[in-house]
Amino acid sequence: VQLVESGGGLVQAGGSLRLSCAASGFTFQDHAVCWFRQAPGKEREGVSCIGTDDGLTDYQDSVRGRFTISHDSAKNMVYLQMNSLESEDTGVYYCAAGTVLTWSESAYDYWGRGTQVTVSS
Repeated sequence: VQLVESGGGLVQAGGSLRLSCAASGFTFQDHAVCWFRQAPGKEREGVSCIGTDDGLTDYQDSVRGRFTISHDSAKNMVYLQMNSLESEDTGVYYCAAGTVLTWSESAYDYWGRGTQVTVSS
């Protein structure tokens, strides 16, 4: 099983990025998928999660209204559309998959290696 994130990069504040999470050897369907991020010098935190069976989504308060998580079952991909980016959004973004929709990192069995997002102010 492998999860691979892509789509990170350098963007100015107010700009947008779309992160992608691709899975091999694994199907996102009927699993929970979350995006976590880790800013320099800070602990990793949950950003957004989706339950691919029912489409239930959740967002950290700081990104609600700016970020949108989605799942494309045909392509077996999960996306994170990030708009109105702020310097505080800078960090390494990871996707993770598990069986329970929760903010608890320990519940996620599979993790990608992350993609860097840098927002310049």
